[in-house]
Amino acid sequence: MSLAMGDPSYTSRTPRSRELFERARKVIPGGTSYSNRFFPPYPFYVSRARGSHIWDVDGNEYVDYWMVHWGAVFGHAYPPIVRAAVEQVEEGAHIGWSTEWEVKWAEAVGGWFEAERVKPANSGTEANMYAVRLAQAFTGRKKVAKVEGGWHGGFDRLQKAVSYPYDKPASLGLQRDRATVVIPFNDLDGAAKILKKERPACVLIEPMLGAAGAIPAEPEFLKGLRELCDGEGMLLIFDEVITGPRHPGGLQKLYGVKPDLTTLGKGFGGQYFAGAGGICGRAEVMDLLNHVERPKFWQRSFLGGTFVGNPLSMRVGYTFVRELEARKDVVYGHIDGLGEGVRRGLREVLEDHNFEAYVTGLGSLIGLHFTKEMPRDGRTAARTKDVKLCQRFFLHMLERGIAYLTPTSIHFAISTAHTKEEAEGLVMGLEAFLSGGEGVAPARP
Repeated sequence: MSLAMGDPSYTSRTPRSRELFERARKVIPGGTSYSNRFFPPYPFYVSRARGSHIWDVDGNEYVDYWMVHWGAVFGHAYPPIVRAAVEQVEEGAHIGWSTEWEVKWAEAVGGWFEAERVKPANSGTEANMYAVRLAQAFTGRKKVAKVEGGWHGGFDRLQKAVSYPYDKPASLGLQRDRATVVIPFNDLDGAAKILKKERPACVLIEPMLGAAGAIPAEPEFLKGLRELCDGEGMLLIFDEVITGPRHPGGLQKLYGVKPDLTTLGKGFGGQYFAGAGGICGRAEVMDLLNHVERPKFWQRSFLGGTFVGNPLSMRVGYTFVRELEARKDVVYGHIDGLGEGVRRGLREVLEDHNFEAYVTGLGSLIGLHFTKEMPRDGRTAARTKDVKLCQRFFLHMLERGIAYLTPTSIHFAISTAHTKEEAEGLVMGLEAFLSGGEGVAPARP
């Protein structure tokens, strides 16, 4: 049965969303702009968002833990970013010429990551696309490596082994690509064996798997990859699109592992706007993009596009980083404190009910896994997942006014706008779900 099919409490609350979905299906394939925003029988459609809350077109209010695909550290409609956006729209949202804001943005991002060079891109996807090309140009090698379960956007070379089962093509239309090497996550010996054989140009990795379940890399795994890349002449690239603003200096600072390049997006474009990507890193590598020192196009690596460095994205992105810097202690004291409290509370509920499930994450990002073992990687998280139980929990939380995506992957992203009481609602939601008993899997033997 579909997730919410036949549930009168959902369908009766959302008649306008149902109407919009029926209209959308006639013009938008699948009825939604992005497949992960759909859940059956139809998704609710959001009319506005502020702080930690969203409202659908039927007037229903939810506490939002999806938070712009985990990008909104400051919550929705954060006043300093809104003011910066409004002022820039009035002055020119996109002009097609260089502006002061791209300089300020690059300086701010470079300071955040302690990077020697910075270059904007249109999105996290584009940042990753250009970063692997840059690595190929620098090393002279053609292969690239990524981990199982790593999501780096819809670029053909990287949209591989994203969702389980990993041997299936991630999309129709992708060509069989033997130049993309897939390595296991949190398995240094297994990764080393493959990398030493294949010797790719780079290893691209999220320091914490995002879409695969908020699964952090083990410190020795990242440190081992750094040493391996140094020894084999490969570049190490961290995709910090999600994690970059979730810790001062990104997770690379937390782990004490410095990549050669870092890719970014989402929050670094001001949380809400396109043109939000970028690359930063070592001057020696980044200077292959330098069109002044390398005036002949065939002697440099390319990065560009109509909306790259547009003043709206640069200004709000600069404002975002400056807000993080100025309020660093308050921001991370709040969101990390709530995140740790939620993880602790969820684990206590599971223990009290002797229920087999696991909690992952770092700082303000949380994963809850209805799996048969602790997921150290995306394969374990997906292979042993009780999908139906995840779907029931999603609907249960939705009925309690708590929204997140996706229905089959339980993730919570906490922002500065969330309150302690709202965060405690996540723990109370799990307690109510397990206490209800209906459809819940058996406890541990």
